[in-house]
Amino acid sequence: MIVDRRVVIAALGTGQLLAWGSTFYLPAVLAEPIARDTGVAVPTVFLAFSVAMGGSALVGPWAGRTIDRWGGRPVLIATNLLFAAGLVALAAASGPVSLFLAWGLIGLAMGAGLYEAAFATVVRLYGSGARDAITGITLLGGFASTVGWPLSAWMAAEWGWRGACVGWAVLHLGVALPLHAALPRPSAAGGDVAPAADGGTGGASAPPPEGAAGAVADVPGGAGRTMALLAFVFAATWFITTAIAAHGPRVLQAAGTGAAAALAVGALIGPAQVLARLMQFGPLRRADPLGVARLAALGHPIGVAALLVAGPALAPVFAVLHGAGGGLMTIARGALPLLYFGPIGYGERQGRLMLPTRIAQALAPYLSGLALERWGAAALWGSALLGLSAWLALRALRGPARQA
Repeated sequence: MIVDRRVVIAALGTGQLLAWGSTFYLPAVLAEPIARDTGVAVPTVFLAFSVAMGGSALVGPWAGRTIDRWGGRPVLIATNLLFAAGLVALAAASGPVSLFLAWGLIGLAMGAGLYEAAFATVVRLYGSGARDAITGITLLGGFASTVGWPLSAWMAAEWGWRGACVGWAVLHLGVALPLHAALPRPSAAGGDVAPAADGGTGGASAPPPEGAAGAVADVPGGAGRTMALLAFVFAATWFITTAIAAHGPRVLQAAGTGAAAALAVGALIGPAQVLARLMQFGPLRRADPLGVARLAALGHPIGVAALLVAGPALAPVFAVLHGAGGGLMTIARGALPLLYFGPIGYGERQGRLMLPTRIAQALAPYLSGLALERWGAAALWGSALLGLSAWLALRALRGPARQA
């Protein structure tokens, strides 16, 4: 069993790298050969992926509630088994029915095995002191595209796309599952299993230890208003992130960037995410999480303005600002609910907060694709307005007041 906190973070971060690399970043590399061999159009492959993301939203609250009660170890082990089963089923798909069923299995695993589950796991273990752990997990998970895209491409070149899916399944069973099985079990005195402060139902609770009580937001309208604003912010910003992940090179080309340059510029997004997260261990370590989130929400709108006003010469500025903002906002997804509501009932609350986010992610590739077809690069003004609306929602939040 892993005891060292740094090793726990490394184990969870590695699990997230594999989870995101084998799901969210899979269609970008394998959609065309999957479509060809299963007799469907490429958009149908992305539709199956979107349905999986939408279905994952339904699993989140249950997974969070389970982690609140029993810790993340059993949930994450189960998701590794589900990921592997779904990927093997995808490798065996021969038509649209089997394709959608395979993505359905993967969607169930995504609902209980992505960032929210990892965040809830460390909050269950470390309570209100989990912010650095959340940052560390996202730091490793931020390499999912950097590792996932070339690894999928290499496996597909060596073994075909079906072999690539089986290869990812083997990584879940041979790497992620043993790491998750070695995670520590939370102590009964951890206390982070009580019902959510905003009315959710958790499991049977033990009294929280001294100092484990979280922060409660002192904002007009109380917890419900804060939940609604946070849910909107996360849904809006992840709609943008997913849209750019699906159509980034096409967007840059529509803005006047050459094809090769668009790929090179797009490659800056991942490193910008990671570098921004690294700043959470340095200059931003003691910064107010709400202030950091407000700054992050402005990254995409400012980048869009630079690209569309000044032209393709500032495409790298767009990529860096978009990536850095998205990288910091991922941390905010874990840190802001902890800041406002504390560790008690954290997992279930995260699952409920992510319901609209998962739906937004499911819709983003299709809706943004339509907008790009109709308006070209000018569609980015719409995403910039969405980013600004997220910033305004964050401005409507006041910093929480600590209660004794």
